[in-house]
Amino acid sequence: MSALSGEDESPNRKTIFVTGGSGYVGRNLIRRFVADGHIVHALARSESSAAAVAALGAIARSGDMLNLSSLADAMTGCDVLVHAAADTRHGAYEAGQDEANLHGAHNVFAVARSAGIDRAIHISTEAVLLTGAPLINADETMPIPKRHAGSYSRSKAMAEREALSFNSDIMDVIVVRPRFVWGRDDTTALPQLIEAAQTGKLVWIGGGKYLTSTTHIDNLAEGVTLALSKGRGGEVYFITDGAPHVFRDFVSVLLTEAGQVPPTKSVPRWLIKIVVALGDKAENWTRGRVKAPLPTQQYATVGVEVTLSGDKAMRELGYRPIVGLEAGLGTLASVNARSAV
Repeated sequence: MSALSGEDESPNRKTIFVTGGSGYVGRNLIRRFVADGHIVHALARSESSAAAVAALGAIARSGDMLNLSSLADAMTGCDVLVHAAADTRHGAYEAGQDEANLHGAHNVFAVARSAGIDRAIHISTEAVLLTGAPLINADETMPIPKRHAGSYSRSKAMAEREALSFNSDIMDVIVVRPRFVWGRDDTTALPQLIEAAQTGKLVWIGGGKYLTSTTHIDNLAEGVTLALSKGRGGEVYFITDGAPHVFRDFVSVLLTEAGQVPPTKSVPRWLIKIVVALGDKAENWTRGRVKAPLPTQQYATVGVEVTLSGDKAMRELGYRPIVGLEAGLGTLASVNARSAV
């Protein structure tokens, strides 16, 4: 039986330290870990964050990733680390993103090593591979490119490298990369899509008929749980829903289930590329005072095919998606429709 198998037996019960616990991914990881019988300590920078993680059954630990002393105090007594905190902004110019993502990762893993934690997960993203060109059936052997789509891709790539640099004989560090995380309780992708649809900003690039891999939030939690018990230190694993979806079809279904009417307008790709290039220049020249309507980072994320191979996770972790499209959509109609009101 694995150390994180979900059985409520004292030898298998772990104390898991989670960063980013009040965020979308972190909240759902806490739910899974608590349901599996583990003790969860979650880093909280504010009273509202502390209240949010406590409501999920975690023990709120006051601290900040950029404050080593508070981080060390918060992590004391924990067995396992899951680093889910990140600055996920996708603008062309995002001041402070390197500090939050790179320096935050350095501090978290350095303190974990000093605290005697021997097993750690870094939640990364397929965005570390994005440049703006299509990414087709990528696997974990694909090297991180020298040119990135934006500061999010760059800072997360650096953070992933930093996390892996702490992999050693005394602490296994495993990287999990999801793509387009969705599902109940979504406070990231779906609310942004709803807002874009309501304001008329959401259009289909070149018809939107390219493919995309996705990761339901419960499938991500399953992948993280398996990576903690079976993942090999120093390795990277893509966690996906399996077969990719047509981007337009998938987003349209999400919007429909959330009570929104999907857009019908399509814009030629050549025109979008001009808008992207000019917008990036304006945002960078003005150091973020002028916001690009569609930065390269966003275009690379939602404007081209991004498909991933999940074979490694299936082979080494025994991972299989536990939530399919129909079941996942069923949770949206009752939960996420409220965000449209």
